[in-house]
Amino acid sequence: MNKIFEPKLFTLLKSGISKEQLISDIFAGIVVGIIALPLAIAFAVASGVSPEKGLITAVVAGFLISFLGGSRVQIGGPTGAFIVIIYAIVEKYGVDGLIISTVMSGLILIAFGLLRLGTLLKYFPHPLIVGFTSGIAVVIFSTQIKDALGLDIEKLPSEFFQKWVVYFYNIGSTNLYALIITVATILITLYSKKITTKIPGSFIAIIFVTFIVQAANIPVTTIESFFGEIPNTFSFSLPTFDINNLHLYIAPALTIALLGGVESLLSAVVSDGMISANHRSNTELIAQGIANVVTPFFGGIPATGAIARTATNVKNGGRTPIAGIVHALTLLLIMLVFASYAKLIPMACLAGILIVVSYNMSEWRSFVSILRGSSFDIIVLLSTFLLTVFVDLTVAIEIGVVLSSLLFMKRMADIGIKTPSQIDSDVLEDYSYLPKGISVYEISGPFFFASAKQYSEVIKNIGLKSNILIIRMRHVPFVDSTALHNFEETIKTLQNSGIKLLLSGVNASVHNDLKKYKITSLIGEENILDSFDKALKHAKNINFTNPL
Repeated sequence: MNKIFEPKLFTLLKSGISKEQLISDIFAGIVVGIIALPLAIAFAVASGVSPEKGLITAVVAGFLISFLGGSRVQIGGPTGAFIVIIYAIVEKYGVDGLIISTVMSGLILIAFGLLRLGTLLKYFPHPLIVGFTSGIAVVIFSTQIKDALGLDIEKLPSEFFQKWVVYFYNIGSTNLYALIITVATILITLYSKKITTKIPGSFIAIIFVTFIVQAANIPVTTIESFFGEIPNTFSFSLPTFDINNLHLYIAPALTIALLGGVESLLSAVVSDGMISANHRSNTELIAQGIANVVTPFFGGIPATGAIARTATNVKNGGRTPIAGIVHALTLLLIMLVFASYAKLIPMACLAGILIVVSYNMSEWRSFVSILRGSSFDIIVLLSTFLLTVFVDLTVAIEIGVVLSSLLFMKRMADIGIKTPSQIDSDVLEDYSYLPKGISVYEISGPFFFASAKQYSEVIKNIGLKSNILIIRMRHVPFVDSTALHNFEETIKTLQNSGIKLLLSGVNASVHNDLKKYKITSLIGEENILDSFDKALKHAKNINFTNPL
């Protein structure tokens, strides 16, 4: 029986880490630490708290998530997804309310892990995740217009429409210098990779733009003029709260926990695919929980696994949690030595970085792809998106989950339940007669968000042992976008390993959905056949031509 809490670092230290890998991890950690610096500051400022809180979070939470986590390469810290939640909590309950909410969310995450709920959080349907991620991106973008244009606005309203009304009425106070800085930051961040991929564009933009602003004494708002000094010390403090009001923080705490849990596990799943590994989901949740319980007492904000920084870690050679620990130590060193210089960063520069972040978060390609899919997925996507932008992220997640469940039940009711006479007697067949190198897997039943993960994992495991894999889909009444998303990733993994895929018995509705998501072109129309006999004959011809 697997242990509930078994950090990857301890397992890897027992098995041994080579000197070459240790050097790669240290290098990757330093690179990710440099990347995390501008993001940590920008996320904190956009969340309505002082910039050092972002740095503290990246240091303390980043260290704990790597030290105790269930992933080999996860990088933890503040992320853009939390900006909307943190801003709303601070505005309503103050910084003390944020501390209490974050600690409570950490306890909820630990409870999720102890109850072995790590696998359940993976089953959030893809349209739901894209809906609130895209919604968050739009909200982040809208919060940065003030600093991007250098508008002279003392306090912005929290409501989306009212915010843009205020922007419209104050457009005349645009600071041309701030606008130029914002545009320059965006261009440097996006195009610096053509010159170098070793140093992140956001870091280059901050160094270059801050130097120019200070050297030319350009009149724009900086972190110092807005927040004052950036402390380079840590301090332990306890929030003041009335125990009778603890119930007020349950909803925001649950939102932080759910969003943090989903984002960290998504990041872990993505990184698993990049390094062909498996994370320990319950261990990861407990580590995220511990990080969110501890970090607020040192002045930090909510933290979770950061997909972009984790991917950067992998691409730079990170393969063990040591890279994440080095990333945290790198940020600590920068904070202790260079904090006095960070205060000189222009707010317009941070706005430019966050506009790029919001664009990358928007997942507009996935958004458009889902809009071409079934009406059920479109309803979940648009409901979650609109509620996130115009109402509240907590409401969006709650309604999105309920709506996904209700629509699934509706789809199942529409299909109807087959009687025994309608079910083929050969659902489970003996495939021992198949030639060497050809395997068969049958998907029996709806291919949707609750089953997508298991089906994809089994298909991948069987496929990697084969030369040709025939996937029978005669009993698949429908597929949803989550299944299609997972299926696409599985197909690419198998094709990259040289495995040929054939589909058989695909009904017209499912075939149409496969075509909308361009999976038919990925597999090849000639490899999608209407019967198993035809698929097997086709597979034998291919296998004869290209034997193992």
